[in-house]
Amino acid sequence: MNNIEFNSHSKILIVGTSGSGKSTLARRLSKELNLTDVELDSLFWKPNWTETPQDEFRDKILNAISKSHGFVIHGNYNKTRDITWGNSKIVIWLDYPKWLVMWRVFKRSVSRLIKNEVLWSCNQESFQKTFLSKDSIILWAWNTYDLRRQQYLQLMQSPEFENLKIIRITKPDEIDRMIFSKIRRENEKDLRRL
Repeated sequence: MNNIEFNSHSKILIVGTSGSGKSTLARRLSKELNLTDVELDSLFWKPNWTETPQDEFRDKILNAISKSHGFVIHGNYNKTRDITWGNSKIVIWLDYPKWLVMWRVFKRSVSRLIKNEVLWSCNQESFQKTFLSKDSIILWAWNTYDLRRQQYLQLMQSPEFENLKIIRITKPDEIDRMIFSKIRRENEKDLRRL
């Protein structure tokens, strides 16, 4: 953890199960470090919840990261791992307990419904889709939680990604302690040099 530096040239990937807080953390980091925010869901979903074809999706990601000095990518798309993991230097894994993730997914879904929140490409969650559909994000989060955790454990031990600096966050309060306090210390050090 000590050899990890956060700055405006950082190339960060945030992973974790649905509802773990990837986008929230990415927005904080992109603002704090002046990084390009690359939200994979916004690149993937077209109007009416239509999926972007694979080649086009890959091109969108490559375009987003090639135009920036530093970036923070967030999302879980296995078919683009060679791009997202392959171009990142730091991976932050939000590895929270299932009960916490499920609470966050439920709370976020209810909030989106109440606020009638518009998501990517003018899509919106509906009560039907959120609670009564086989495509429910809540059901998706429940069903993919264990699989995602196993995938990330294997990926982080894979020789293919041994060059990545991994930060595994298991409790929400670790974010401030392990990431943002480090950023503040680095900023203070830079100010003292001036």
